[in-house]
Amino acid sequence: MPSSLIRYLPGSAPLVLDSPHSGVDYPEDFRPAVELATLRRAEDTHVEKLYDFAPALGAAWIEALFPRSYLDANRNTTELDVGLLADDWPDPLSDDPAVLSKIRLGKGLVWRCTDEGLDIYDRKLTAAEVRQRIDRCWRPYHAAVADAIDAAHARHGYSIHLNCHSMPAVSGPYSTDFPGLVHADFVIGDRDGTTAAPALSRMLCDWLRGFGYDVEYNHPYKGVELVRRYGEPAANRHSIQVELNRKLYMDEATLQPNAGFERLHGHLREIVQRLLTTDPRTLR
Repeated sequence: MPSSLIRYLPGSAPLVLDSPHSGVDYPEDFRPAVELATLRRAEDTHVEKLYDFAPALGAAWIEALFPRSYLDANRNTTELDVGLLADDWPDPLSDDPAVLSKIRLGKGLVWRCTDEGLDIYDRKLTAAEVRQRIDRCWRPYHAAVADAIDAAHARHGYSIHLNCHSMPAVSGPYSTDFPGLVHADFVIGDRDGTTAAPALSRMLCDWLRGFGYDVEYNHPYKGVELVRRYGEPAANRHSIQVELNRKLYMDEATLQPNAGFERLHGHLREIVQRLLTTDPRTLR
């Protein structure tokens, strides 16, 4: 599990938070054909700072230090765009239509293009390169998330996992199946109640609305691999994807925090504190 490309701070509470897309350490073997400033627009910028209070409250914290455009830890290893490769890929590949639509957009396990449609590479990758990224990034990241959730569940009899993301104010042409969509302040996703108890997810939505935020539930984002893989509400393992709008806390052009950062930071802290005293087994 240990890797220089992830940060894992084990916790003592039933709560686990992870940030798979806020990494800013660009490995030397990446060799992209686009400028760093362009790639940085793919990051969930400052998400790790927005939740920096969580470890001190006892929550486990897992953070990808590698960038999402290098390898997306929120994809399955079967979600590979083989058109990127110079040689054959011997391992299984997904044939799920929803997954294939993401791959066509260039947003598989290894990104082919930016949200604006710019090609990231001017070369083909080898299967060995991709396999090394999986071994150095994907496997230790998922091992840390699984370990943290298992430990929380073993200690408390239940676990709550928040998969932490940010989204642009308006979706790009190659970012999702909803190009040009003006996003709400928050999107809470539990894959239509399959990765967390709907009562828990709805309560989270209500708390956020109580702060004055505009909140959508399972639209346009339901949650992807990290909640799908680790959420099992029937076994008291709850995984929820939290997407928050970047306009709330940063200037999307300069990537600098704006005047709303501290307000949002405080509200997220209050949400986490409430979750720390919430036992989903008591919800109806």
